[in-house]
Amino acid sequence: MPEQDDRQAVMTAANKLITAFSNNDTENYFAAFSAQATFLFHNLDRVLMSRAEYQAEWQSWEDQHQFRIINCESSAVHLQMLGEVAVFTHQVLTNINFDSDVVTNRERETIVFSRHDSEVWLGVHEHLSVFGL
Repeated sequence: MPEQDDRQAVMTAANKLITAFSNNDTENYFAAFSAQATFLFHNLDRVLMSRAEYQAEWQSWEDQHQFRIINCESSAVHLQMLGEVAVFTHQVLTNINFDSDVVTNRERETIVFSRHDSEVWLGVHEHLSVFGL
């Protein structure tokens, strides 16, 4: 597949992931990641070592804090293609419900995508950091 087609495929995968996240569509959000994906978030004291571990953490946020994504805006997008791997970075402004309060987070995010089954691009690592303290 030519690099331009790969770029478009990764951008489509990233946009689907962001849309699912923004709509609190957990089924499609988690489906955008490989089962072996890892997750490094500034608000956790550990790396989540699989999609299932992240899903369990998300469920605990919902159960304990009424966690829900209200919306998410992506900006300053950059995509670096590296053969079978792509590094997607952007800034996100996210409004969430947490303990019955609306919380706004400004963050930078890196999602590493890898080609699976020769055509499908899935996230294999996500790193989220605070932006603009």
